[in-house]
Amino acid sequence: MLGEYRIEGRGAAEIAADVERAVGTGELRPGQALPPMRELAARLGVNPNTVAAAYRTLRERGVIETAGRRGSRVRPRPVTSGRAQLRVEVPPGARDLSTGNPDPELLPRLAPALAVAAEAGDRRAVLYGDDPVDPGLLRVARAELDADGIPAGPLTVTSGSLDAIERVLAAHLRPGDAVAVEDPGWGSALDLMPALGLRTVPVGVDDDGPLPEELARALADGARAVLVTARAQNPTGAAVTAARAHALRAVLRAHPNTLLIEDDHGHGIVDLPPHPLAGATRHWAFARSAAKTYGPDLRLAVLAGDPVTVDRVRGRLRLGPGWVSLLLQRALAQLWSGGAVDRTAVAESYRSRRQPLIDALAARGIEARGRTGMNLWIPVPDETTAVARLLQSGWVVAPGARFRLTSPPAVRVTVSPLTPADIEPLAEAIEAAVRPSPSRVYG
Repeated sequence: MLGEYRIEGRGAAEIAADVERAVGTGELRPGQALPPMRELAARLGVNPNTVAAAYRTLRERGVIETAGRRGSRVRPRPVTSGRAQLRVEVPPGARDLSTGNPDPELLPRLAPALAVAAEAGDRRAVLYGDDPVDPGLLRVARAELDADGIPAGPLTVTSGSLDAIERVLAAHLRPGDAVAVEDPGWGSALDLMPALGLRTVPVGVDDDGPLPEELARALADGARAVLVTARAQNPTGAAVTAARAHALRAVLRAHPNTLLIEDDHGHGIVDLPPHPLAGATRHWAFARSAAKTYGPDLRLAVLAGDPVTVDRVRGRLRLGPGWVSLLLQRALAQLWSGGAVDRTAVAESYRSRRQPLIDALAARGIEARGRTGMNLWIPVPDETTAVARLLQSGWVVAPGARFRLTSPPAVRVTVSPLTPADIEPLAEAIEAAVRPSPSRVYG
């Protein structure tokens, strides 16, 4: 069953750690079956309840899965081999369009804002017990959230969108619960679910956001939470429209106990307004990240939500990092309120790279999706072939497997590094990459 590998340990924690280590090193491979609990308990000389506790820990960590009479097996994509590892090495001279990073030329200078924030810290040092949210950031964030139709309520600050999503999920869900997620969707969020012991239920996405009928099915099947991207959806560029938001709110109102999480990481790089779903359910959270607009190293997201959700997140923050650096919060408040970024110009800059490439591909009969943001999602017959052919042409793109659950194969292209001169050569390379191989006739 396990080949040459022998699970070791006396306590549940030791047994679980041994299995997880073996999965991480490759000694236990995805899909490999684990021994029945009583069989392993007899071999190790421990109580079967000890093995049961170890297996439960491994399931909650996303390392194994249990399928009734078929027993327990190493997950096909265990948490120790996340989607981020599904990347292509960039050889010398190749153009890297796989990262999902913003264009550094569109990011503001941080030194002036950090200097102002540091001077404030010099005048009065931040100490334990101080308010964990900067009042200046609170004011500017609340004003924009109000203008965008986010319901009134408390705010807090987390270390980016993924931190916010993790803390909100942990505040309400238990291992084994199901979460409705966009498919294709953000690879890091998809990796996060099994790491928390949660199950994913895929919901299809078109240019207007998640499909209402698929969300309704996921919630009817028992999903306790849903994760939605407001704008610049990664990887497809979808943005929730007013009509789609109306339909999704109707679905959510029929399931008022659903935990709703909205990720607005596209704030500042998209010239379309958000159409929030917040308030359609009893518990909700809306995360607005600074990463794409002001730089990934500003590990900040403002989190709005219902009072219970925000209070639980604040409580766990107090027991962990305590708070997100007030120095960074003050710097972000300076950037945000001072107009350090011309959001209209930034949105137009990304559009001026996306749309010409979409048009060039359409002229070649190739579909590409990218309504907003900095990425294009291009369906392909075979990801491995497409990625390899593009690499041979000097272009590195991200394989769609990093972002998919059950949706068809595709590749993601980040347009941030592109110039006008790149559009036609890249479109030609993509056309060659997706073209079927010529058939060979052997006499």
